[in-house]
Amino acid sequence: MLIRSPDLIGRDGELRELATAFDDALAGHGRAVVLVGESGIGKSRLAREVAARAAGRGARVLRGQGSSIGPLVPFRPLAEALLSLTRDTEPLDVAELGPYLPALGVLVPDWRTGPDDDPAPPLLVVAEAVLRLLAVVGRAGGCVLVLDDLHDTDAETLFVLEYLVNNLESARVLLIGTIRDHTSTARDIARSAARHGVCAVRTLHRLGRDDVHGVIAACLGTDRERVPGATAGHLWQLSTGIPFLVEELLHELIHDGLLLERADGWHLADKPAGTVPVALVTSIEARMTQLGSDGAELLAAAAVMGARFAAPVVQRAAGADDRTVAGFLDAVIDARLVEPDPAALGWYAFRHPLTVEAVLTRLGPTRRAELARLAADAAERLHPGLPGDWCARVAELRRLAGDRAVAGRLFADAGQRALAVGAAGAAVGLFGRADALLTDSPDLPLRGGVLESLAYVLGETGQVERAFELSGRLDEVGLFHRAAALHARLAWAACLAGRYDAGLAQVAAARACHGSAGPDRQGAAIDAVHALLLLDAPGGADPGEAGRLATAALAQAERHDDAVVACQALLALGVLAWERDPDAARDHLERARLLTDTHRLPLWRTHVLLRLGEHLAQADGDVGGLVLARDQADRGGAVAVSHAADARIVRYGQVLGGEYRPGEPARLAAAAERHHLDAVVRHARVTRAVCAAHQADRAGMTEALAGIRAADGDPGLGLAQAFCALLEEDRDRARRDLGLAGGAPLSGRHGLGPLLDVLAGDLGPAELAAAAATPAGRLRWNRQFTALAEAVLHGRHGDSARAEAAAKEARDAARPYRMAIHLGARLVAEAALADGWGDPVPWLRAAEEYFHDAAVPAVAGACRVLLRRAGEPVRQRRPGLHRLPRELLDAGVTVREYDVFRLLAHRLGNTEIARRLLISPKTVEKHVSSLMTKTKLPDRVTLFAYASDIGP
Repeated sequence: MLIRSPDLIGRDGELRELATAFDDALAGHGRAVVLVGESGIGKSRLAREVAARAAGRGARVLRGQGSSIGPLVPFRPLAEALLSLTRDTEPLDVAELGPYLPALGVLVPDWRTGPDDDPAPPLLVVAEAVLRLLAVVGRAGGCVLVLDDLHDTDAETLFVLEYLVNNLESARVLLIGTIRDHTSTARDIARSAARHGVCAVRTLHRLGRDDVHGVIAACLGTDRERVPGATAGHLWQLSTGIPFLVEELLHELIHDGLLLERADGWHLADKPAGTVPVALVTSIEARMTQLGSDGAELLAAAAVMGARFAAPVVQRAAGADDRTVAGFLDAVIDARLVEPDPAALGWYAFRHPLTVEAVLTRLGPTRRAELARLAADAAERLHPGLPGDWCARVAELRRLAGDRAVAGRLFADAGQRALAVGAAGAAVGLFGRADALLTDSPDLPLRGGVLESLAYVLGETGQVERAFELSGRLDEVGLFHRAAALHARLAWAACLAGRYDAGLAQVAAARACHGSAGPDRQGAAIDAVHALLLLDAPGGADPGEAGRLATAALAQAERHDDAVVACQALLALGVLAWERDPDAARDHLERARLLTDTHRLPLWRTHVLLRLGEHLAQADGDVGGLVLARDQADRGGAVAVSHAADARIVRYGQVLGGEYRPGEPARLAAAAERHHLDAVVRHARVTRAVCAAHQADRAGMTEALAGIRAADGDPGLGLAQAFCALLEEDRDRARRDLGLAGGAPLSGRHGLGPLLDVLAGDLGPAELAAAAATPAGRLRWNRQFTALAEAVLHGRHGDSARAEAAAKEARDAARPYRMAIHLGARLVAEAALADGWGDPVPWLRAAEEYFHDAAVPAVAGACRVLLRRAGEPVRQRRPGLHRLPRELLDAGVTVREYDVFRLLAHRLGNTEIARRLLISPKTVEKHVSSLMTKTKLPDRVTLFAYASDIGP
């Protein structure tokens, strides 16, 4: 029976990426990929699999490995890899290496040309020699160089490695390195190369449960259906998803008779040693015996603390002296049970969680609880106040000791501390553990507070369904004000998810629990979230009601010094003021940001940054604030804000910026749907429609709009439809579509609409000035159009100087918007030509080039018509011209000449080319002659070679 899986499982993505890297190498673009991961994760196995597949395609594979055994030998991995060339049955012509061949003598003795006492060549020369050798090796079918365990290699090898990674571009070579994920010079080199774009660093993660199930079935040589889920789950938990340990543990279970094959499949027998295979327990026991009784006691005290332990706490818990502890640590390190934790002085880590389980298996429940109590007492004495993660550690120790009430309070305290540093993901786990431990606690205020906090962090981390499930446990709280607080928290979770009806229902429930009490702190919390729900809900709300609620909430929050409610109220006021008074809106949001900094509210800070970032993106086209919000949300696990910021970055930065990535809206929607974030899903749908409209894809836009209407009602996307119409050269339809737009700042009514009205002669200077002076009209996206409208009006009145100044302002404003700047130029070029202002010819040439490349033929054609009308020569645009490589396009090669050129790569004669292209041989001869003239090549043979290099 196999004890190693014959198949590589769970690495499909990595295999595809490495296969692509090898394809790139075969195409003459060398690649370097470094695989990083812990011991046993499968780095070497993956590298071997890729090398084997490449060898099957005709590549030569060279392998070398670093080693920590014995003294470091210079160039060991490289020498091991290159020495295989001297054993290969296929001869290698190294004569062309010329003066570089002797430098390779330090790696391959067969190529040494001078006496042994010759000075060693410079490292740089050795590195260049290796690079040239690899180029020769890979010339025929490509080359794969695998260098394993680079964390254990010498400085000379690393010097050459760094040189290779930086200079592989033109070689048909794929370099694969493997490195463990601890600090090392090799890892630093790989990361630096990755930052410079010359190397890909891929971290291999542990296998999930499903992949472990596949590994087990492969090792057993059976179908997955014959391996029960309990077996797969058991091995997955024990191995923590490390492939090597999966296979080793499987072997242990079979060897010990704990995994047996029956008629209906493989089943686990009862395990007398608990969850750890007997063989492993026996092995650990043997090593513990060698530690002596004092050492075994210390090891047991350490194991109770978990996979990592602090030596001073273990010492105090066991009551040992310094000398005994020092001897113990030396012994367990020598026995490879424990290793020092390089990240923290005085801390140590078990080499694998199974070691902890094996040690704990020897202890009875009573002894284990006693050791946990002693360790908790020791930690509290050594670390008063339980700073850092000591609070959660001691909470777990108290749980092991059987003190559920104390453990629950400590986990709740640890959850609040996690919130204070913005670690929402960690807070979910901590509050969840506190909730589970306090189920039977008579302390109702504590239980209610834990439920409130849990609802809050579940909403922030995108686990809205779990948050809503808490509403069924309100009877546990027992206090009306606590129930009201929990409903308010659930209303906020609904607001984050964009489930506005559900949020308003929670607000109503909160008010019912709160009763008819006058203004107070609890009522302020309800008012604040109510205001935000009203403002964020699609379709608009009564701004007066939202403003009244937010203002009242802010007053009460300030009276009670409640920074969270004040922050929510200021967010609402900032949203409310944005359209009528952007400066006031920014003031509200800056006040909120100051509150989050002063009161250490990092998660609330992400919400403030999101609103500020969106305002900055609308006002100036700068998505830097949104990127900051997303990055901070990612660091804290605030999934809702992260996805919301990401959606806005795509819309304001990419789509409005003219960077259209077809898969982005779908990616946004899929990610948001996984977390049930309805608001982000709606945003992604709108982005999809806008993206299609800005590419003149009416069918795609219509489909997207139909999906939005079916799910959410009328989206009011008149601007997107107007853009699509303009890209079809249908201005009348565009103006009609703008009439369907809503009143949002970027709806088109404050920018594009006035420009189209001016061009049609329906808007005069006074009306335009009024539109441009509004807060929405001053936004950068709108200003690019209103300034163009001003230029058109000035030009009509013969004031070319003011027209040109307005046009310059418009183009400056349009700088972030790649498509819009060219569309605006096309719209006003006719007026500029007629009235003699601006630079309409260069504008039209740039616009024609852009829209031709973007496959928007209507606008590109209109630009060409206007250029001809101005008496300007127009570049021929034949179908298929976009297929030409840039160097041939720049040389003036035509589409038909390129058709001939592609067939020359196959070294065909004139007659055969003529037959394939349905033209005469004489015409082919004329095209070949023209190609030689344009490419400045002397003869047909050279042209053949050039055509082959570029590719057919």
